[in-house]
Amino acid sequence: MCTINWQKSSYSGQGEGDACVEVAAMGDDIALRESDDPGRVVITTPAKLGSLLAGIKAGEFDRLAPP
Repeated sequence: MCTINWQKSSYSGQGEGDACVEVAAMGDDIALRESDDPGRVVITTPAKLGSLLAGIKAGEFDRLAPP
C-alpha cells in the first residue's frame, strides 16, 4: 500500500475546525478531499482540474452561488 502525501494551502488556518481542500498527486491523477471529511476522495486529471479552476476564475459558476 502506498502512502498519499496530502497537502493543503498555506492560506488555510492551522487550528481545529479550519476546513480546507487538500490535494495529492496519485500517479498521473490528482486526488482532492476536504479536511473535515478525509474519507471522501475525488480523483481527477490535471487537465480537468485546470479547466474547473479556469471556469471558477472566469466566473462561469457565479450564477450558482446564493445571492
